[in-house]
Amino acid sequence: VQLQASGGGLVQAGGSLRLSCAASGRSFGSYAAAWFRQAPGKEREFVAAISWRGANTYYTDSVKGRFTISRDNAKSTVSLAMTNLKPEDTAVYYCAARRLVTSRDRDQYDFWGRGTQVTVSS
Repeated sequence: VQLQASGGGLVQAGGSLRLSCAASGRSFGSYAAAWFRQAPGKEREFVAAISWRGANTYYTDSVKGRFTISRDNAKSTVSLAMTNLKPEDTAVYYCAARRLVTSRDRDQYDFWGRGTQVTVSS
């Protein structure tokens, strides 16, 4: 599976962005997907994950109620809608995929896209 993330940019605090991840290659519908982010000087951290059918979603506490992960298996895409953005959300965001089962552990993901930069100004 090849992944390509897009949609990052510069936004003021309180603003919104929508990230997209396009998958190609094997049947994306059998893969769980997730978003991670990495701020300068910090480790890559879990943000959100979605099960292979989209029935189950998971979020890190700091983004609950502000971010929404979704997927369209017919289009082989995963999205992350981000609202009420805060300066601490500034990071490079990565999409990732693994067979069937979701995980919050970045080491469990086999496929990664290149990151997309999100910068939130105060």
